[in-house]
Amino acid sequence: MTTRALMGIGDFAVASGLTAKALRLYDELEILPPAEVDPGSGYRRYSPEQLDAARLVARLRLIGMPLSRVRVMAQQEPAAALAELSAYWRQVEADTASRRELVASLVSQLRAQEAPMSTTRPTHDWTVRLAVRDRIGGRDTHQDTAYAGTAVLAVADGFGEGDRASRTAVEEVAALDGVAAGAALDRLEAAVTRAGARISDQAAGGTTLTACWLRDGEVAVAHIGDTRLYRLRAGEIERLTRDHSMVTALIEEGRLTEEEARCHPDRVRLNRALAPDAPAEADLSVHDARAGDRLVLTSDGVHAVLPAEELAGLLGGGDPEEVADRVVAAVEAAGAPDNFALVVADLA
Repeated sequence: MTTRALMGIGDFAVASGLTAKALRLYDELEILPPAEVDPGSGYRRYSPEQLDAARLVARLRLIGMPLSRVRVMAQQEPAAALAELSAYWRQVEADTASRRELVASLVSQLRAQEAPMSTTRPTHDWTVRLAVRDRIGGRDTHQDTAYAGTAVLAVADGFGEGDRASRTAVEEVAALDGVAAGAALDRLEAAVTRAGARISDQAAGGTTLTACWLRDGEVAVAHIGDTRLYRLRAGEIERLTRDHSMVTALIEEGRLTEEEARCHPDRVRLNRALAPDAPAEADLSVHDARAGDRLVLTSDGVHAVLPAEELAGLLGGGDPEEVADRVVAAVEAAGAPDNFALVVADLA
């Protein structure tokens, strides 16, 4: 095979959906050795016929298979590889069943220890300074929706024919603005359930949703998908939501590296969202809120484009309008390949 028939590592990375760093790792572990290595420069070249193997490795990593077992499968004939994959997944299911039993036991234990909730809460009449931005970016249609009311903030990111779905989701939570905030999580959960039902009836597209409701010195949050809520406090940034994606789960379990995840071909695949025939099961949480806090909601058109360190730097300092303008400028400088939306809220 001549060098001209081979692909450089950069081109092969793009075609396979992997990163050059991941390919170098897979070479070192003898999972996916290149077809040729330049003896002088050490530059790796790959055969186009290796693309299927590279994509298989990516999919195996997406299901959480450890690199040691991926290496075994990569060296096997199809029948043996199938047996190895089946054996691995049987073990995953057995482990999950054992964890489910443990979780049920822990839930029972914690419920038995649960103390009665206090009927007194810290109160605060917030003064909130806001900035809202949403842009179409490099898409032909705009499917992101952002909302900032007196007490409710929300960002939704539609997919498929999702412009209607994102608006529906935001409409339902926005209707809570001005409502007495008692039983905030129950009300947020009901709003998400209504949104899910309406989106199912629409039968076209789906959406993510992150919404927060400021009340009684706290912020109640409903979240589903990969939109995000950040809190900046005393110069420190904290993400208050967790992306609902297979890639995120595997990173948290230590089964996928950040580098592998960053350019994984299935990195945008969600395992929870508001969509037809899908359960509207949002994460619900309550966090304390203080004067001086800054809350920032973003769609993935922001945080998928800007590295975490860069985004953190952009969110600090200035007033909400200045922050929003900085983020918009940075996303557009990075090419703005997707719709993007953000809400910035300062509490005082």
